[in-house]
Amino acid sequence: QVQLVESGGGLVQAGGSLRLSCAASGRTFSAYVVGWFRQAPGKEREFVATISRSGQITYYADSVKGRFTISRDNAKNLVDLQMNSLKPEDTAVYYCAASGFRDASYYTDARRYDYWGQGTQVTVSS
Repeated sequence: QVQLVESGGGLVQAGGSLRLSCAASGRTFSAYVVGWFRQAPGKEREFVATISRSGQITYYADSVKGRFTISRDNAKNLVDLQMNSLKPEDTAVYYCAASGFRDASYYTDARRYDYWGQGTQVTVSS
């Protein structure tokens, strides 16, 4: 069982930066692939970024590639999402998720994730 708690959301102007954090409970955090997803009002939840169990492999949605960076510290049970050059279209509730599946290094499909945080709101003003 893994419990996830996101923090770091807020209101920022376009072009600004935010750093989201996902704190996980449990002693085997390093056994989970972690992903960030987001959901804007009236839209479906979409994949943002994912990181492998060791942290060596990362993968990003095209819409955030080059602007967002995902990282993890397994010793501290933390996964961060550094978001730079934010755009109004990045406005959404951001969710951290953990996957216990073992057949790949990372996952972009939300259905592969077993555990989800409660979400944190990110609002980017123009």
